[in-house]
Amino acid sequence: MAIQVGNKAPEFTLFDTEKKSRSLSEFRGKKVVLAFYPGAFTGVCTKEMCTFRDTMEKFNEFNAQVVGISVDAPFANKEFATQNNLQFPLLSDYSREVIKQYCGVHEDFAGLKGYTASKRAVFIVDGNGIVKYVWISENPGVEPEYDAISKALK
Repeated sequence: MAIQVGNKAPEFTLFDTEKKSRSLSEFRGKKVVLAFYPGAFTGVCTKEMCTFRDTMEKFNEFNAQVVGISVDAPFANKEFATQNNLQFPLLSDYSREVIKQYCGVHEDFAGLKGYTASKRAVFIVDGNGIVKYVWISENPGVEPEYDAISKALK
């Protein structure tokens, strides 16, 4: 069953760009914006993550932590963060367990047989771990509705 507004957000632990285990529970007490993206260094994903970066002041005002999640390896996510000056955690779901639980996958992504990537999705989880906002796109070329995310954080 898909995660819906009002559900308890499933707990997870993934590796960040420094190969450190990071769990959803470490952000308890803050709002968390989980931004699932198909692939580092792709045009739309770069634009999306940079938009989050450029509006970080707004997220700070809402006491919200942005966390990016993709199937990319921690090494690729680290270079992606460095090249784009991303100051929020990027987590690696290389096993694809979390994306399957949260937002689903694109099979044979970009025409590559056997390559599975995350659907582009945004979840807002409140300080108690309850999902307050869900947006999932079937089209990896569509960016999230940034104004709707800000509205949901208020």
